[in-house]
Amino acid sequence: MKKFITSMMADVDGQVSSKRFITLTAFLCLVVAFLSNVFAEIPLQEFVYDGMLYLVGSGLGFSTVEKFSRSSGAKKNEQ
Repeated sequence: MKKFITSMMADVDGQVSSKRFITLTAFLCLVVAFLSNVFAEIPLQEFVYDGMLYLVGSGLGFSTVEKFSRSSGAKKNEQ
């Protein structure tokens, strides 16, 4: 399990990406906030939820763009 998480968070170079770590942490916080709102009926301010949602969405988007831009750039340099 530890190997899977490390490989999921790793960059192309094999180093752990801080963007992916922060995105995963924000996603887990978002899940906890949602579950506490549903099951424990603890009210959550809408602007806090929206902010965390934007953080997770932008983190996933930037990580995806970075992954595809690196692979296409590396192929151009090889040719």
